[in-house]
Amino acid sequence: MATEHLQPPLRGSCHCGAVRITLPSPPDKATDCNCSICRRLAGLWVYYEFGTVLVEGHPEKTEEYIWGDRTLRTVRCKTCGVATHWEPLAPKPGQKHGVNLRNFDPELVQSVRVRKFDGADTWTFID
Repeated sequence: MATEHLQPPLRGSCHCGAVRITLPSPPDKATDCNCSICRRLAGLWVYYEFGTVLVEGHPEKTEEYIWGDRTLRTVRCKTCGVATHWEPLAPKPGQKHGVNLRNFDPELVQSVRVRKFDGADTWTFID
């Protein structure tokens, strides 16, 4: 019988550990966006189908920020203030949400192709 090599869970957390995130699979790419909020958060976003990422400590240990067209909430830890993810306000089947990859091991971050996205002006990838 063949033995499958199981990959360890991909776990990350905010700085204080109150919010913990487990990804369902390794990301193959990440997005570095320069829109008005992403450039301030310095988020490095990876995307998964909503509901497939395990987020422990949410919503009891998080705060949300909703702005603009009011379709998504950016979520951060109440204690340390680190942005952990964003999610749609009214999730629909197949909809995505973003996870801040900077909350994971630097080796994982370095293993992912990072794409530059111009969310400030052209709304296109610029790499």
